[in-house]
Amino acid sequence: MNRDILRQVANVITLVVTLIINFLSQLPPPNGIGVATSAEIANRYPDLYYFPANSAFSIWGIIYTALIAFVVYQALPAQRTNPHLQRLGWLFVVTGIFNTAWLFSFQYEQFALSMIMMFILLGTLITIYLRLGIGRIAVSPRDKLLIHVPFSLYLGWITAATVTNASYLLRNTNWDGFGIAPEIWAVVMLAITGVLGLAMIVRHRDIAYALVIAWATYWIATRHSGVQPVAFAALTVAGLMIVSIIATVVINNRPTAPINASRATA
Repeated sequence: MNRDILRQVANVITLVVTLIINFLSQLPPPNGIGVATSAEIANRYPDLYYFPANSAFSIWGIIYTALIAFVVYQALPAQRTNPHLQRLGWLFVVTGIFNTAWLFSFQYEQFALSMIMMFILLGTLITIYLRLGIGRIAVSPRDKLLIHVPFSLYLGWITAATVTNASYLLRNTNWDGFGIAPEIWAVVMLAITGVLGLAMIVRHRDIAYALVIAWATYWIATRHSGVQPVAFAALTVAGLMIVSIIATVVINNRPTAPINASRATA
């Protein structure tokens, strides 16, 4: 079988398996995966201030819809030799492996192992992002929508999820935070998240990534609305993302001034 066809088929199988495992992970034991669902495990610690409200996780529906669109698009015969997809290689398969590995390890409460799986997933998505040259390489509007945007959404959410996973691991091991209050640590992590979001929109004009950061931080503020420093910091980050997105849209759509004919012939 042609290598490109094999890659196309592998990507389809990867997404189907990932979707099935994610569906099973939402079912309570013994019908699902592990000793508890991710939501049940995560909700054990109300003072985990980087953790968003449960409604935030509905974004997976958007991410997986985008990934379905990507997989269908890349499976088309006309896309078999698309250089952007060839550049991607087998990395999408790797994301599927570590996405499911994270679910198993987290829901079986192997939190240190889940952190390793999350780091590998994050690293793979960063590699995909760089290989695709998102925001740096000119592509057709169709490739941007069906290849770049899905991975921007995916990377944005996994960026926030990695911080959440690390926070959970430290909280579960009763780490004292060097005596610093959990609220302060949350504010620091939110500030770092905001800097990352701004960097992505400034360097890559990545609106999709910034939208995900705005979404995540808004739901952090909602969950912890009674904890003023956390809620304020989270809403500030969400607001900065929205403002930066609007500014990017305005700049990208600003009409170019015509070249003065006399200057052009000078």
